[in-house]
Amino acid sequence: MTNSRSGQKASGAGRWTRRSGTGFSLVEVVVVIAIILIIAAIAIPSLLRAKISVNEAAAVHGLRAITTAQVTYDSTYQQGYAPDLPSLGPPPRGSQASSSRADLIDEVLASTIRNGYSFVYVAIDNAGIGKPDQYTVNANPISPGQTGDRYFYVDQTGVIRWKLAGPADFNSTPVPQ
Repeated sequence: MTNSRSGQKASGAGRWTRRSGTGFSLVEVVVVIAIILIIAAIAIPSLLRAKISVNEAAAVHGLRAITTAQVTYDSTYQQGYAPDLPSLGPPPRGSQASSSRADLIDEVLASTIRNGYSFVYVAIDNAGIGKPDQYTVNANPISPGQTGDRYFYVDQTGVIRWKLAGPADFNSTPVPQ
């Protein structure tokens, strides 16, 4: 016979008692895990998209820094534009800045890899006298779709351009200023 108020067996051995409230049932654990997985499925793509946006903004900032450094390099050393990105980077410790290491951009950018982008620099010497009068820089995502979606380009004009399907060039869409 059961007691209608408590749902417990009224007499004898094998008496039914309520659980003491310790621990979780398997169903409760599965429900909590399912909720966590649903939240993760919603949040992770947003976080990845945010990371791509940050990397792309950093690539554009890097191209602006290179463009500014090129103007400074040309006016300081009177040798045209830098022959390569490391020439714009910092000198070894204890050394002074020079045309071979001008200390105009940070070491990471001078290494050509930064924030999931690879920076490809080309100095152009149209006169053939060892004094570059033009340059191009492409910033390409290392893993397209993961580290960035857009490819970027800048040259001595200072106009940064972008493209979605492959390296950008002079004909690509300008980045809004």
